[in-house]
Amino acid sequence: MPGKYLVNTMPDQISDDIVNLFRDIETATIGHWRLFGFCHRAIRAMQTGMRSVGTAVTVAIPGADSTLLHHAIDQLRPGDFLVVDRLGDDRHACWGGGVSSAAMARGVAGAVVDGPVTDISEINKLKLPMWSRGLSPITTRIYDLGGRMNVPVSIGGVVVMPGDLVLADESGVLVIPASEAAEEGKKASEFQKRGLETERRLKTGELNIGDLQNVNEMVLHGQKKVIGND
Repeated sequence: MPGKYLVNTMPDQISDDIVNLFRDIETATIGHWRLFGFCHRAIRAMQTGMRSVGTAVTVAIPGADSTLLHHAIDQLRPGDFLVVDRLGDDRHACWGGGVSSAAMARGVAGAVVDGPVTDISEINKLKLPMWSRGLSPITTRIYDLGGRMNVPVSIGGVVVMPGDLVLADESGVLVIPASEAAEEGKKASEFQKRGLETERRLKTGELNIGDLQNVNEMVLHGQKKVIGND
């Protein structure tokens, strides 16, 4: 039976090829077809224009205690994305300026906290990609209450496994199992390329938006049908 702390080994990291594939992918692109893995929209970016992708390293810590979080920071590798399950606490900020400095020194790709953070000016000054449920001035302490690291956690209604791919931007946070990442990344890349071409044609007047997916035809057909029934 585990003691207060359960610390599992660090997960295998997502390959550089797959991470690079996602560098320019928007979460909303994948939102056109994928239904699973999107964290609740209350978890939002703490900066504008921020996008990051990396390998999930998970932590679950209770209430007012952040003992395990400090230990977890020291285990991070460049490219890891720290995912913090607050076990329902929405009062105490476990993340602030000091934790941010330490995480950046380890080369963290980003962090998402299912709860509040603090010291947002310091976080932004460090340019740490940060997602959370907002801000709180009430901080955690080193109370040695226990916790779990590199176990399945829940973030915004999404189960996150250690080693999952995390993609986050201004629109939200998306978690993709490592085994599905390559396929989704390729699909998203092609989708965005087609989208850029469509935008070009719309801007030049070559295409009307109502012609996409035959929307204009649907509306005109519907009008004729109603008129014919009168």
